[in-house]
Amino acid sequence: MSSSALTPPEAARWAARAGLPLPADRHHAVAATADHIHSVVAVLRELDFGDTPPAAAYRAGEEPHDATV
Repeated sequence: MSSSALTPPEAARWAARAGLPLPADRHHAVAATADHIHSVVAVLRELDFGDTPPAAAYRAGEEPHDATV
């Protein structure tokens, strides 16, 4: 998807291509939702995780438990 906003007719076309035909009254809402998701993903792509290891490198339960109750 390009950086321009998704239009309601484009949203309907993409939904139909995915096998999800939309009623005409839903085109605008789906386009707005898709644009919002696209903007959130764009922000996430800008995050710098630096030396953060991927989730597959994390082993739950291997941390030392040093808290007292």
